[in-house]
Parts: sequence; C-alpha cells; structure tokens
Amino acid sequence: MAVTRGSGGRMLRTAEDGSPSGPYQGYVYAYPHKTAYRPLEPRPALREVWAGEPTDRLFLYLHIPFCEMRCGFCNLFTRTGAPEELVAAYLDALERQAHAVRDALDGPRFATAAIGGGTPTYLSAGELTRMFDLTEQIMGADLRGAPLSVETSPATATADRLAVLAERGTTRISIGVQSFVDAEARAAVRPQKRAEVETALGRIRETGFEALNLDLIYGIDGQTEPSWRYSLDAALEWKPEEIYLYPLYVRPLTGLGRRARDWDDHRLGLYRHGRDHLLAAGYEQVSMRMFRLPGTGSATEYCCQSDGMVGLGCGARSYTSALHYSYEYAVAAGQVRGIIDDYVRLAPEEFAFANVGFRLDSGERRRRHLIQSLLQAEGLDAGAYRTRFGTEVTEDFRDDLERLAERGWLEPFAAGNAAPPPSRAGHRGADRLRLTAEGLAHSDAIGPALFSGRVRTLMAEYEAR
Repeated sequence: MAVTRGSGGRMLRTAEDGSPSGPYQGYVYAYPHKTAYRPLEPRPALREVWAGEPTDRLFLYLHIPFCEMRCGFCNLFTRTGAPEELVAAYLDALERQAHAVRDALDGPRFATAAIGGGTPTYLSAGELTRMFDLTEQIMGADLRGAPLSVETSPATATADRLAVLAERGTTRISIGVQSFVDAEARAAVRPQKRAEVETALGRIRETGFEALNLDLIYGIDGQTEPSWRYSLDAALEWKPEEIYLYPLYVRPLTGLGRRARDWDDHRLGLYRHGRDHLLAAGYEQVSMRMFRLPGTGSATEYCCQSDGMVGLGCGARSYTSALHYSYEYAVAAGQVRGIIDDYVRLAPEEFAFANVGFRLDSGERRRRHLIQSLLQAEGLDAGAYRTRFGTEVTEDFRDDLERLAERGWLEPFAAGNAAPPPSRAGHRGADRLRLTAEGLAHSDAIGPALFSGRVRTLMAEYEAR
C-alpha cells in the first residue's frame, strides 16, 4: 500500500501498482495538486516564464480569499471575517500584481474568466466594482465579451452585488447550497435556512444571468436517499442550467459510522441515485460532478488541457506549458491568514516573479492531458492527443489504460491500437477513449491513480499546514 497526500494534505491510499484502494481518494480539479509545488530557486521572472507562450486564448482567474463563515467540509484557501481595511489592502495588492502580470504578457486575449475564492461576493458592491475596474483597465480583459463565472453564497447574493455582477458581464453564477434540508446544512457546519437559500436563488433568477449552477453535497451526516432526493427536487424547481454533485470529504461521522454499510458504499449509493435522477430529468453528464441542461453551455475557446491560465490573487495558480506556479499553499486558518498578510505587503517588484511551482516535462504534460480529458464524460480524443504530442496515448499509458479496462472502468479498446472502437450511442467518432458510467463514478479514485511517481513523492513529502 502506498500513501500520498491529496487535497488539503489528506492521505490517499493506493496499491503499489497505482490502482486505487477506495472510490474516494481525491478530487482532481487540476494536475498536479499544489502539494506537489515547491519554492522555485532561483525565482524566474514572469517575462521569462511567458516568453514564447501562446496568449491568444487564456483563462483569467481572480481569487478572492474571503468568506463570511468556514463550512465544515471546506479545505479552500480562504479566511473568515476579514475587516474592510484588509479587503482594501488586498485589492491594492491585486492591482499591483495585475500591473506586473500584464507587463509580462505579449498581447493577451482572454477567452474566458472566473472569479472564485473564498466567496467573491464577500466584497461589497463598491469593492466588486473596483475589482472589475482594475481587471478590465489593467489586464485589458473584455469581461463583457467572454464567458465569466462568479461564485456566491446565500448570505452574500444581495441585490446590489448581483447588479454589479450583471452589469460587468457575468454570464454564470455558481452558488453553494449543499442541502435544502436545514438539519443537513447544520451538520455540514453550513448554518443556513432553506428560506435564505430560496431568497438568494430568487434574486439570482430575477437579475437574469445566462446560467445558474447549484452545488449540492452527498454523504452528510444523517442524510438518507429520500432526503437527498428532496434536495435534488428542490434544486430542480429552479431549473438550473448546471448542477454539481460533490461527495463530502471528511472522516466518517458518528451517524454514518453506525450504518450497516460503510461510508464509501453510502456515498456511492447517493451518487448513483443523484446521477440517475438528474439524467431522468433531462440533464446530461459532463463529468462525475457536473450535470448540465443540453444546449445551455457557454461557448468558450479555452481548453484546460492545453491553454494557459493567468491567476491573480494569493491563492490563484497560473499555467504555462512548462510551468505551473502560485504562492504558498495552506488550509489551516492561521497559516492562510499569514499568507494573505504577506501578500498584501508585497512591493510592486515582487509580483514580477514566480515563487512556488512545478515544472512539467514532456511526460508530465502528456499525463496532465490524459487526466484532464479522461475524467470528462466525453473522454480523450486520441487524434488530438496524437497531433499535439506525436505519439499514441494507448502506447504512452498502456499499463494504466489496461488496468482501467480490466476493472470495467474504461470502454473496451484493443491494446496497441490507436483508439478503442465505439461502444455506445452518441459516440463522436471511434478515435476516443472514454470512461464507462462506473468509471465516471470512480473518478476520484482514477485521477489520483494516474499521478506520476514524481508527483506522488512530492505530495507524500508535503507537510500539511
């Protein structure tokens, strides 16, 4: 048995051959995870980092590390109760960073943008206006001309804040509801009432954003299949364009520990019920977590496997083809506060360098493309992989793919061939590798199992803080 640290420093367990030992190992929203990042010595200048990189279809991400409360399941880089003077100082630092980053980029074009956290709408309407101003004026981002997603919460989705978001071009609002059952919300240390959630959703719909996403969580202490379905039906009443279903990632709680089935089986059962319920309601599955109404996706040219990302804020990461970089990472409240305090004190010249990161060689770039593609329902386009890397994915990752196929998690393919044969309706050509429905259900095991040995070692050595 091998042990690796996952999101937030949590321990992941896999067999020595890399196969997963349980269905919930870690959410792979990016590869590699920040726990594999290390201080860059010497620190490269951003001008050097971005020299020669394509900048015509970038993803712009702004990180606002503030929330009104810390949910019990949260391992995000955020702090609660930030005073106005700290928020003002953070926006000052964000402005200094934007100048430095823009100076390092050669004619950037942003194909899509997102503002996350934390909770961006922790900022007041005036502070949000300032954030948008510096983004557009300094970075040159046309936020009204590209898909823009912003995260909010029931307590901060106020009419004045939503009006600013709409006026500045926001096309998608994502709100963390987690559960429409008040007792379950309290169990997840999310002390909110359904009435507050409904009021916030009403304001969002009245404001008229193109897309609404609701986040729901399964595996909460005391949650049952009927109560899970109750939350799903309550969400469906709002006809959201997107729904994300997240498994709860904490140790089994007392109530769940007393159940006849173990916690993994309980979560898998709830996942399957939620998946089938949303599919029956007309949603399409995009990934293990994401479900979308057909025809409502925002058009974007950005491709997470190959396009660059520019991050602003102390918790944001940036991607070039050869380097992923950010600032220090932490989860513990005291450590996060310290990193934010250090960030707001940085002099302008300090923002012109990459500080902490991970250098990707050709093997890691191939592996990232595999992971980021395979964990999507549409799978990996073997022809696009071949065009990009000049090799066959079925040769580069023969052993990994054979293990997945043997477990029934990958649609059948002939080892050594360029691609698997088509095996279900809706297949977009034969040159594609896709997970089965059960494979998608085990995405949080498949992703970590595909990590390289180098990344596993770095994550295992990371000291959680």
